Amino acid sequence: MAYNAIHDNIYNYYLTAYAPKNAGKYDAHKRSELRGIYNSIIKLNKESPLYLLHNRKESAQSAMGLKESARELHMEIASLGGSLDSRELLDRKVAYSSDEDMITAKFVGASSDTDAVPSLDMEVQSLALSQINLGNFLKNDAVIALPPDTYSFDIGINDMNYEFQFSIRPGETNRNILDRLGRLIGNSHIGLTAEVIEGEDDTSSLRIESEATGLKPGKSKIFSVSDDKTSKASGMVAYLGADYVSREPANAQFTINGESRETMSNKFILDKYYEISLHGITSEEHSPVRIGLKTDYESLSDNVAQLAGSFNSFLSAVDQFKSSHSSPGRLRREMSGIASLYKDNLSGIGLNVQEDGSIDVNREVLSKAVQSDSADDKFQVIKNFTQQIFHKTDQISLNPMEYLDKTVVAYKNPGHNFPNPYISSNYTGMLFNYYC
Repeated sequence: MAYNAIHDNIYNYYLTAYAPKNAGKYDAHKRSELRGIYNSIIKLNKESPLYLLHNRKESAQSAMGLKESARELHMEIASLGGSLDSRELLDRKVAYSSDEDMITAKFVGASSDTDAVPSLDMEVQSLALSQINLGNFLKNDAVIALPPDTYSFDIGINDMNYEFQFSIRPGETNRNILDRLGRLIGNSHIGLTAEVIEGEDDTSSLRIESEATGLKPGKSKIFSVSDDKTSKASGMVAYLGADYVSREPANAQFTINGESRETMSNKFILDKYYEISLHGITSEEHSPVRIGLKTDYESLSDNVAQLAGSFNSFLSAVDQFKSSHSSPGRLRREMSGIASLYKDNLSGIGLNVQEDGSIDVNREVLSKAVQSDSADDKFQVIKNFTQQIFHKTDQISLNPMEYLDKTVVAYKNPGHNFPNPYISSNYTGMLFNYYC
């Protein structure tokens, strides 16, 4: 149990520190797809030579980063059509908002549902708010007015209680303690942020804010701070004023076609069709914000532009891991090479491949190409290009070790090697073997 817990914690550390955190509906897989991934890993292990890695800690970080960056691009492409079927790829509908400073919208429904998707009029009366606790402002250089001891306090959040312990040493100042508690709470990853803010006359205060917004039914707070029933010395909460709620949490209040609604967050899914993000409060002088779907032409233009942006973002992410590549920019050259194969045809629809492999979008040319009579023929090239990128991200996700610096120790015996299902993937084991 302890061994597994250690491995889980370390993997979570790498995933949190070096990988994107968002997960979409295309991260779910069928049983047959998972079986195919497993068989591919077995085949890789069967053919892969034995090698040693250079700078294993950096290699671990780079492997995670490359794998997750490829997965993110893979999911972006999948979201543009939901499949690699050339009839559906890039056919995802795009939502619009008449005032994106107040409300932004994203279509998250199925392509088959577009005929039933309604247009909406929205007005926002108030945004969802987080809870903020602001403590007493204390003199920075003054010695803390509590006796040296080991203190503790409890923070209750999400129906869980967390105890924090720390010591006060003789002669410590208020600012020393505030800085230490700010780091202690901020690094705990329990859904709170903490910082020390400056006041007047060389004073400081501890500010604690919840990451979440809104209130659950029957709740009056998101978190609470107390030391009434703590295991060590008490008195720190009252001294700092850490239990004072300077801003109460609140739900977002808005209307849809005149009907009042509320949510705990400023970002939510509406009627299974729209992902809504609230940014501001609409005034009585302004008309309601209109939410709906763009035309097929506009949707296709936006999807192509998003594809180019995602491709460029992946190239930028690859540059972050160049120091661990087996040769400088190898993966970037491979990705740029795929774009170069379609360079002439892509330029005809407003996608200009640059010298560094990135793609610049000419919206005017793209718009004309979308609305031309030969749009289907012109956009077959972008679908072919997208399919190649999609398959390349699969390869990178399956074996990011291909692009890391390593020394081959021994090759497998050709024709006499065999798959061993009890040996995990080489690149997975690499994440752990430098500290085991």
